[in-house]
Amino acid sequence: MERTILSKVYLIGAGPGDPGLITLKGKELLARADVVIYDHLAAEDLLRFARPGAELVYVGKSGADHTLPQEQINALVIDKAKSGKTVVRLKGGDPYVFGRGGEEAEELAAAGIDFEVVPGVSSGAAAPACAGIPLTHRSCASSVIFATGHENPDKEQSAHNWEAMAKSGSTLVFYMGVKNLPEIVRRLIDNGLSEDTPAALIQWGTTPKQRSLLTTLGRAATDAVEKDFAPPSIFLVGKVALLRERLNTFEKRPLFGKGIVVTRSREQASDTAARLAELGARVLVFPTIAVAPFPDDGTSRSMPERLSDYGLIVFTSVNGVRFFFARLAARGRDARALAGADIACIGPGTASALQSFGLKADLLPEKFVAESVAEAVFRHYPQQVLAEQRVLLPRAKQARDALPRLLASRCKAVDILELYETKPGTAHKDSLLEELEAGRIDCVTFASSSTVKNFLDLIPAEVLRRRPGLKFACIGPITAATLEEAGLVCHIQPEEHTIPALVKALRENLAD
Repeated sequence: MERTILSKVYLIGAGPGDPGLITLKGKELLARADVVIYDHLAAEDLLRFARPGAELVYVGKSGADHTLPQEQINALVIDKAKSGKTVVRLKGGDPYVFGRGGEEAEELAAAGIDFEVVPGVSSGAAAPACAGIPLTHRSCASSVIFATGHENPDKEQSAHNWEAMAKSGSTLVFYMGVKNLPEIVRRLIDNGLSEDTPAALIQWGTTPKQRSLLTTLGRAATDAVEKDFAPPSIFLVGKVALLRERLNTFEKRPLFGKGIVVTRSREQASDTAARLAELGARVLVFPTIAVAPFPDDGTSRSMPERLSDYGLIVFTSVNGVRFFFARLAARGRDARALAGADIACIGPGTASALQSFGLKADLLPEKFVAESVAEAVFRHYPQQVLAEQRVLLPRAKQARDALPRLLASRCKAVDILELYETKPGTAHKDSLLEELEAGRIDCVTFASSSTVKNFLDLIPAEVLRRRPGLKFACIGPITAATLEEAGLVCHIQPEEHTIPALVKALRENLAD
């Protein structure tokens, strides 16, 4: 058939579950797609790489539960492509390894649709690796056989050469084999493989939900039932399984499998989530606040024309720094406009944000709260200097009045520059309530009083009190006080009021 190039379809392997294991090319194409059609096993976290406004279509299949039959998925992809769209078909693992990607490619070719396959990391290799099992090893396995544990039910007989597999000496890796595990075990034993052959089961490989079990071929089916292994799982047979006990570092990370809720804004949650995920936590980003800048109306109220009038500028948040310099840039000015002024920052995170604009903080308090900022200023300047000092305080609209009040008690003038406001975030409570009800949440973290208040507007305190063992972590005393006003206990609070210190405190308090 003559090929008609109306658009292009990319069959992209999403990888085995960890969103960090998608390829760079896959990520880049996601950002360009008009339509993303994704599977059950394609991590939803990957959808954040899609461009704003892209159409996202879920066609997941889990066991016998099909959102759309395969024929309708094929028709949908073709229809979107023929309408002139760039389509990403996002498939778990690798599209051509037990992913029916070959069938979808055949349909695209028959329809004359231009397409490209972007390989992905297959779960058959990745899940054993994260369970501490190398598929090959010079001392015990020189080859590996990948096989489906869920063959086409329309076949009259198995396509597997069970005798060859049993006698191969290879590592055997079965995809989607849990439901048919008794039959797989029987076939291998009947064809000469010893019941004592080491074996392993790995569920949700590469993710914080991963579970792995070392067993034997003879015990595997019974152990799978007793330990409640379910899809998606890999079944592995071979001597390499014995290496799991020495090499499985993935499941030994300090926060492995702990359910931790991050309530910061979506933009700021990514750093916290990444730090926790590196320690093995199962992170649920639940943005209770959103940050919105105020428009610059061109008046001195929006941005003082004479910044040189200020001897001190005090930044109390990363957002304050970010929005201040954005507004400065919009007026055609840069950091040179601050020449001659000292700069104070409430903490190292804010100071780091300032440094990204080429400026170093002159003052940093010992404790990262407003009262300590004022104390640092009072220690640094003689009273006669403060009496002539004009102070500029770029900040959020809803900020506490403690700092401007304290500074105004000794300084000539304190001008507040409201640059942004915090609003309720985009969190959806249903999924979190389900996780709480199932007992899968170990800790909820708060980085500000606003996150506490907005979280409790969505999830009432009485619901949280009914969850024994649930812990709460606050970045500092002001946030903890807000939580305690609602009758909840702050279990975890770092001495240093920073995100890295909060993560460290979580590690120390939640690790098994």
